[in-house]
Order: sequence, then C-alpha cells, then structure tokens
Amino acid sequence: MPALNRVQLIGRLGRDPESKFTPTGKRVAHFSIVISNQWKTNEGETKDSTEWVNVETWERLSTVCQEYLRKGSLVYIDGRLKTDKYEVESEIKYFTKVVASNVQFLSDSRAEDSFAKQESLFDEEDMQLTEVP
Repeated sequence: MPALNRVQLIGRLGRDPESKFTPTGKRVAHFSIVISNQWKTNEGETKDSTEWVNVETWERLSTVCQEYLRKGSLVYIDGRLKTDKYEVESEIKYFTKVVASNVQFLSDSRAEDSFAKQESLFDEEDMQLTEVP
C-alpha cells in the first residue's frame, strides 16, 4: 500500500536558526516556527489557536537558513514528519519535527526590517505568542 509523508507550513520563526555539525561533518540547523489561526465562534467571539513546530534542515539548506533567516521571518516549509526519542531519568520521551526539503523565504529584507521595528511578537521567557501580526 502506498504511503505519503508530506507537510506544508507557513509561519514565522520563533527563534534564530541554530547550526551544528554531526560527527561525520554534515551541517544541520534547527529552528521553530509559529503558526497562528483566528476564527469567530457562532456567538461572535474571536478565538485564537497557536501551534509551535520544530524544523530541521540539512547541508546546503541549513547553511542558507542560518545565513538569511532570523526570528520573525515569514517562511514556507515543505518537508516530512519525523519522530525522534530520547531518554530522561529512565523515561523515554518522543517528539515530532519537520525535516524540511524546501524552505522559501516569504519576507524580503525590507519587510523583516519593519517587522523587527514593531513590538516584539514573542515573549522571550516562555516563547508564547503575545500579539498576532
């Protein structure tokens, strides 16, 4: 039976990309994006929903992301889901991330500059959305 593992997202970076190198010398960058939605209920009340997604890029794509993306940048991500696990105090924890195969920058430098001059979109301490752009 055929399978499909594809994710397409548009959101803003919650933090600057962080790059590391694997023991074999491959570059990998990690960052998170925030995706916000607003809707009105039948009673006319406005509701908000915010999703945080961890993103991983490899090799040349990680270099480009590290060089050009900053916190608040608007991006389109195309990739696949991957679940990893780690152990903390004999307890196995799982987390899901998006391994990006394509990242398109939707903010140009002028838009990013004007965005950076606005009030901060993110609360530094707990990385919660405090204002919807």
